[in-house]
Amino acid sequence: MNTNISLKHINKLAIPALIAGISEPILSITDTAIVGNINVNATESLAAVGIVGAFISMLIWVLGQTRSAISSIVSQYVGANKLDKIKNLPAQAIFIITSLSILIILSTYPFATNIFKLYNASNLILEYSVDYYKIRVFGFPFTLFTIAVFGTFRGLQNTYYPMIIAIIGAFTNIILDYIFVFGIQNYIPAMNIKGAAYASLAAQCLMALLSVYYLLKKTSIPLKLSFPLNKEINKFIIMILNLFVRTIALNTTLYFATRFATGYGAAYIAAYTISINLWFFGAFFIDGYASAGNILSGKLLGAKAYDSLLKLSNKLIIYGILIGCAMAIIGAIFYYPLGNLFSNDPEVLNLFYDSFWIILIMQPLCAIAFIFDGIFKGLGKMKHLRNVLLFSTFIIFIPILFWLDSMGYKLHGIFIALTFWIIARGIPLIVKFRKTFTQLSQNN
Repeated sequence: MNTNISLKHINKLAIPALIAGISEPILSITDTAIVGNINVNATESLAAVGIVGAFISMLIWVLGQTRSAISSIVSQYVGANKLDKIKNLPAQAIFIITSLSILIILSTYPFATNIFKLYNASNLILEYSVDYYKIRVFGFPFTLFTIAVFGTFRGLQNTYYPMIIAIIGAFTNIILDYIFVFGIQNYIPAMNIKGAAYASLAAQCLMALLSVYYLLKKTSIPLKLSFPLNKEINKFIIMILNLFVRTIALNTTLYFATRFATGYGAAYIAAYTISINLWFFGAFFIDGYASAGNILSGKLLGAKAYDSLLKLSNKLIIYGILIGCAMAIIGAIFYYPLGNLFSNDPEVLNLFYDSFWIILIMQPLCAIAFIFDGIFKGLGKMKHLRNVLLFSTFIIFIPILFWLDSMGYKLHGIFIALTFWIIARGIPLIVKFRKTFTQLSQNN
């Protein structure tokens, strides 16, 4: 079996995955940048986008773990040359996850006001948050469908078609954002924050349609639901349950960070929104190499190529640190232009400039943590990922956040706590991986 882990092969998987990955935060970043420049109530609109973005990210990350579970199973069967045995699994997984997404819409739409009050939103920020969410939430099933299809492609060692779909979706969102938010005189009225939501919804629908087309035309995987259930469906569900718990812990972190920032005032949540969206962009950028780790580790595990797995991890650590440092340097060079891109409010910009440097310092640490996240997902070791994130959230992040808040650190406290959270996520994964596969390699 081909166990190619050269830089060229890793980049062949990572670069398209990287481009596809950054399309997700581009949807939010585009909304953030454009809404932040609305002439009326820009700060409140920007705050609303940040609050709703945090909640929607939570929903997508909780249910969007389908991608990792499908990718892990498919890639391991590809490595073992037994793909025919799980061809009906993706359609069954997609049906399960889209059904759950519809239940999410039904259970959150009527209670949107109460949900965003939990994020400390009030008055105009609360009103805008509810308006924005009640449109964007209908894109949820389309997003999860697309994510599941991307997971299937990853398992098949193909990141090219997800990249094409993501590029088209991102450009569609940018164009429609400008049109719907600001309007076209005599043709389309300016819809402000609602326009941003409609643009995102349209882009999500288009990406789902493209996902159907490419999966059916370019692979042998069917989308028609068939029975009996695949024998791996139980493994898939257990993976998903472990990832659900893990992602709930992850989003507990984001919830507390957003809630504290909102509690400090409109300017603080607006500055936090800019910083956290740029952090998401960095995370998804690094996710290209995490995806390569995910894709290749599953295939290598299926082939029992343990030596290659260790070599792969060593290479990805080096690449991740280099990419993280490069992103930190680029962020430092464009430090002030980045702020001006998202807001023209002096108070918001001062708060952003005063704390964004912590996000930049985090980048190499994030790279290592996210790459090993990807490797463990490819290996199907979801239980260990769950336990690490529970530890880093409830034992590390939350106590540090409350302590720093009590000392008046505000945004500095949030981002310092996030830095320790990232460290606590990465180190245990590296130790566990090297211990496990060094022993397996020696015994093989």
